[in-house]
Amino acid sequence: MTEGTRPWRRALLWLAVLGPFFFLSYGLANAWAGRLPYVPSIVFDWEAKIPFQAWTIVPYWSIDLFYVASFFICSHRAELDMHARRLFTAQLLSVACFLLWPLRFSLERPETAGVFGWLFDVLLGFDKPFNQAPSLHIVLLVVLWVRYQQHLRGWWRAALHVWFALIGLSVLTTWQHHFVDVPTGVAVGWLCVWAWPAHGRSPLAHWQWAQDGARWRLAAVYGLGSALCASLALTFSGWVLWLGWPALSLAMVALGYAALGTAVFQKQEDGRLSVAACWLLAPYLLAAWWNSRWWTRHAPQPQLVIDGVWLGRMAEAGATLAMPTVVDVSAELPFRAKVRHYRSVPMLDLATPTAQELRRAAEAIAHGHRRGEVLVCCALGYSRSAAALATWLCQSGHADSADAAIKLLRLDCPWIVLHERHRDAIAQAVQLPLATGLPGVRA
Repeated sequence: MTEGTRPWRRALLWLAVLGPFFFLSYGLANAWAGRLPYVPSIVFDWEAKIPFQAWTIVPYWSIDLFYVASFFICSHRAELDMHARRLFTAQLLSVACFLLWPLRFSLERPETAGVFGWLFDVLLGFDKPFNQAPSLHIVLLVVLWVRYQQHLRGWWRAALHVWFALIGLSVLTTWQHHFVDVPTGVAVGWLCVWAWPAHGRSPLAHWQWAQDGARWRLAAVYGLGSALCASLALTFSGWVLWLGWPALSLAMVALGYAALGTAVFQKQEDGRLSVAACWLLAPYLLAAWWNSRWWTRHAPQPQLVIDGVWLGRMAEAGATLAMPTVVDVSAELPFRAKVRHYRSVPMLDLATPTAQELRRAAEAIAHGHRRGEVLVCCALGYSRSAAALATWLCQSGHADSADAAIKLLRLDCPWIVLHERHRDAIAQAVQLPLATGLPGVRA
């Protein structure tokens, strides 16, 4: 295989940079914590009952081999650079946490002899009982797991899952980490994967401060929710620490409304969210799904508006839709129904859609309408999808103004919620020239 298709030299260069950076930064954080007069621990009483298994030092150590080899399994330069950025980000975020919130492992490890004892001695020569949360071992495990499983199939992938699960358990059975270090490590690992997606630009590249006042109000609400969850977790400790998950989830959503837009959800062209976004945003996504089911419980079925175009909520996962085309304008909910043609034009919930978003959605509706019936949907089918459909009504000649389109919609769908700001956005969208391209399609 040529250098152009599998960049060995570039892999060696990345390894030469990240390897020393790993040891230097990790050692610096260890040394700094060791000089502090007091370093606390976060430990549950039941952790002392976790059996110490000396042999698990083998899978624990094996992550170093997987780390080195991971640079050389990348099949092209872009994949290698993305993977290296994830590993670099993992180190930066973890060491920052070690310096800001130093923690100490509090249990006394049993004496171990033989080969396993020698491996522990070598480990302790470098790894002091600090650098706890997040477990850098777990952070790297997530990043490496994602990379390897994309290159393996069949029994090799199954073996990978088993061995990597052993590596994950080994941080507890070698008495290297307390339990709290594991979920925090998983969170940071997925943050690294989320920040550097396999396809497309980083969501951070979409950073642009919101101009819409509604988005800032929503960002403030989600930010306050995140702060409340975080303060409760830090105040009461114990199992309340799990509130850190919704705290992170809501903080990311707040950032989406304030600056990142729909990129925070990483919705793919097939309607699914990225795996990283699903993990990180799970508490919010679950709440958003149940909210959509609650508000539409009395009218779960889509409503025919005009000429084979329907308006409704997000279809149930696995459902087979009669309409050949779906135009989905929800950014936060995955689309998992079965349909022949799918188009995604993601928009933020409760925020005012931009004229450009509405125009793209209207053109997607028009494109699908040429194939037959179309379902236009979002979480509820009340605002975003209604605004998109109103734009299409104007564009297709069914209505001669935004007001007329909204009035026509309300004849069949009186529950829609469109405010003056939506009307203005619809009016602006109608005046825009045709978009240069249609949104992604799944067929």
